[in-house]
Amino acid sequence: MFDHDWPVPANVGIAMTNRHGGVSVHPYDSLNLGLHVGDAEQQVMANRELLCKQLALTAKPVWLEQVHGTHVLNLDTLSLAPAVDIPIADASYSRTASQVCAVMTADCLPVLLCNQAGTEVAAAHAGWRGLCDGVIEATAAQFSSPMDELIAYLGPAIGPQKFEVGVEVKHAFCGLHPQAAACFIPSGDKYLADIIGLAKLRLSLLGIKHIYSADICTVSDTDYFSYRRDKVTGRMASLIWLKS
Repeated sequence: MFDHDWPVPANVGIAMTNRHGGVSVHPYDSLNLGLHVGDAEQQVMANRELLCKQLALTAKPVWLEQVHGTHVLNLDTLSLAPAVDIPIADASYSRTASQVCAVMTADCLPVLLCNQAGTEVAAAHAGWRGLCDGVIEATAAQFSSPMDELIAYLGPAIGPQKFEVGVEVKHAFCGLHPQAAACFIPSGDKYLADIIGLAKLRLSLLGIKHIYSADICTVSDTDYFSYRRDKVTGRMASLIWLKS
């Protein structure tokens, strides 16, 4: 688990995993939580059960089929929707005790949100496409609390020295917000992009002032899964829930 000293409301639980503490074998060693990466299903399910026990969760996380989009799943109305094995969404929201919002990453940025009162929570998967298209804004829009009462926690992700992108990515962000140019450094005919800085910009433009970041590069730190580094690899999870 990623250890943090962030201020978290008493009624809110958060957790961000690293790659250690599970049963999966190479190249998914060891706490792979993704069923979609080629790992044996029984190993992944065992890892998910270990995670639930370690965090003393009273309900299983709602795992998503993430597609780099902006759809937010409201877990409080999930029972009213047609039953699906794995909901397609890149974020989830809840104001119900023990519902666990979760996203999986292996370089993309996990963004956890809650209000200061500890009555609303959400988790978003922010790859560059989803981030550019507005997954953070769509997730924040689920909250009834004012934006200046929200808290954002940004987990481990690809760092600004490792995230090389084409000029089209820079143009996509800067076309929406010229301030985003500060998050791109030229690197030959490409750019090094600061996805954490881009997320902080989008959060601040919403009026979210309380932002905490792990500032851990998943590519450089081998304690974490990295798709860009390894291609075939596992997935970490970032989770948030209301305790009561």
